[in-house]
Amino acid sequence: MKTIKQLRLSMVVAIGLITSMSHAQSHQSLQSKTQIMETNQVHYRNLKVNGLNVFYREAGPKDAPTVLLLHGYPTSSHMFRNLIPILSKQYHVIAPDLPGYGYTDAPDHTQFQYTFDNLAHTMQGFIDELGLKRFAIYVFDYGAPTGYRLALANPEKITGIISQNGNAYEEGLSDAWSGMQKYWKDQSKENRDALREFVLEHMTKFQYFHGVADTSLIAPESYTMDQHFLDRPGNVEIQLDLMLDYRTNVALYPKFQAYFRDRKPPILAVWGNKDPFFLPAGAEGYKKDDPNATVKFYDTGHFALETHVNEIGQDILSFLAKLPR
Repeated sequence: MKTIKQLRLSMVVAIGLITSMSHAQSHQSLQSKTQIMETNQVHYRNLKVNGLNVFYREAGPKDAPTVLLLHGYPTSSHMFRNLIPILSKQYHVIAPDLPGYGYTDAPDHTQFQYTFDNLAHTMQGFIDELGLKRFAIYVFDYGAPTGYRLALANPEKITGIISQNGNAYEEGLSDAWSGMQKYWKDQSKENRDALREFVLEHMTKFQYFHGVADTSLIAPESYTMDQHFLDRPGNVEIQLDLMLDYRTNVALYPKFQAYFRDRKPPILAVWGNKDPFFLPAGAEGYKKDDPNATVKFYDTGHFALETHVNEIGQDILSFLAKLPR
């Protein structure tokens, strides 16, 4: 039989082992939680591209498949603030601000050529600087013609396309484009000045609120931040230059469509069906040219992420899971 002294010694050893195991488990748990937290954190970075400072948001494990998020008018990567945490648990997410938007440099329009070719040129420099070899793209509004130029130039890099109200079909253009189309045909000062109203606050709010059933879902900082950047000195001329150059996107629609037919990239079109600018017919157009296109409509407007980010996020995750690595 063990003496009392031996029993006490055995208990001390047992308690020590239990305590040691508990500390080890706690340390592993803390390490795991720290890694998860670091993976899910959004980093705010800057990169020099062709002499411009390009601001971008980055999140998720760097060894995971990459998703490049390209915003549209009149917003910035801020529009993805609620989507990034959903995607970054499984994917490496990168969301830059285009030149003239957000926190990326916005040189005066006399010093920088604000065309969609040049926006794409800057984004090409951006992906080259980051060394991105393969990625899916999420394109919205102005991000669509920018991203599709990248796809034409780098077909081997594109694993899939998510188009959220990102148009590539003439039937997708609503009557709201009539003033801009008039300017494309006649670049008079009168026609240019007529478009200045488009950058005013009430029009920015219109883009966010039109077609939204529950407007309490629209975060006020969204349109407030957009308007802050639109109101910067000289920014109106930047926007008017891009409105004029949008005609080159329409001219490129046949090339974009040929790319969809020839390369057949997996496409997920997620569309606010009450968008006042890009009609549902624009979403349906993808299915005509690409058998790998899926179209999903949501009962909302232009900025669908403001109201349906959870639904869209889950649909995107299901889509991304099927893409080649």
